[in-house]
Amino acid sequence: MSNEVSVQVHRGMGRITLTRPKALHALNAPMCETILAALERWAGDPTVHLIMIDHEEETRGFCAGGDIRMLADSGAGDAQEARAFFNVEYRMNAALKTFPKPVLAVMDGVTMGGGVGLSVHGSHRIATERTLFAMPETGIGLFPDVGGGWFLPRLSGYLGTWLALTGARLKGVDVAAARVATHFLPSELVPNLKKQVESADFSVGAAEMLNEILRGMTHPVPAGSFEAHRDIIDGCFAKDTAEEIVAALEASGDEWAAAQAATIRTKSPETVKVALRQVREGAKLDSFQDNMRMEYRIGWRKVQSHDFLEGVRAVIIDKDNDPKWNPATLEGVSESDVARYFDPLGDNELSFGD
Repeated sequence: MSNEVSVQVHRGMGRITLTRPKALHALNAPMCETILAALERWAGDPTVHLIMIDHEEETRGFCAGGDIRMLADSGAGDAQEARAFFNVEYRMNAALKTFPKPVLAVMDGVTMGGGVGLSVHGSHRIATERTLFAMPETGIGLFPDVGGGWFLPRLSGYLGTWLALTGARLKGVDVAAARVATHFLPSELVPNLKKQVESADFSVGAAEMLNEILRGMTHPVPAGSFEAHRDIIDGCFAKDTAEEIVAALEASGDEWAAAQAATIRTKSPETVKVALRQVREGAKLDSFQDNMRMEYRIGWRKVQSHDFLEGVRAVIIDKDNDPKWNPATLEGVSESDVARYFDPLGDNELSFGD
């Protein structure tokens, strides 16, 4: 059991509270193992009617992601620790996605990478004005994992492809407008929300009771600020290849589109292409577990890739923000370079006990 996450049951509510504030509650393997064990225990417990996931009050962020430095250190060696982390984290993501009772995630603050995987698969997801959502992995040569291949292509139009390739950030009400969150609530009301949830009787009709509480507290969600660029997003990011996406953005004559193209060109070219295939493949899958198997295949190999190790060096270790990608351009990344990440792992495939 991890001492960096609190797991308890109160009045029929299972509560998971992240308690690692110095790391913005970033996930590590013991935290994921603790959360997974609780989810497996509560799924079949008739005395637990719903769960709530939050972070301890008066601390910053919801969850900034996973332990990237550990992944890189492990990837520079035999990668066993990194792969073990992905194994438990992805099974935790699947347990949340398939949890048979309401899951309320309070995304009050930074919600990136692994924090997205801990929240976006729940049935009820609360954003506040402090919520900052992003899947920034292409900037460090990783990929938008933790179920990104499933939820990103299922956002409206090609929003998910835009978010995956650029690492664009959504703030506040835009997180709900994009349907990454299901509800918007001013952060000053979060303590009241938690009190109402803690005191309610969810023994009958838990989902209906939770919906009633949220109806009385959450605010209407206006159109997202990204809607001003919707035609460009849905037109350009629908293209079949990363090269075609960038070319369409640059040819549009639009200043915002040009900025998106310039952003993509700063990312790991190989990872941009891997992420594009990931979201396109994920859109066609029928099962979340199959998506996570696909992502495990990618992650298994990505942690030992040149671009991931170089991205972590440039962004996290040396902080020079000048990664030397290899290949250096989208055009230099071949189909076989991308395809190898998706090859089956044989006996090492991710298993859900099936």
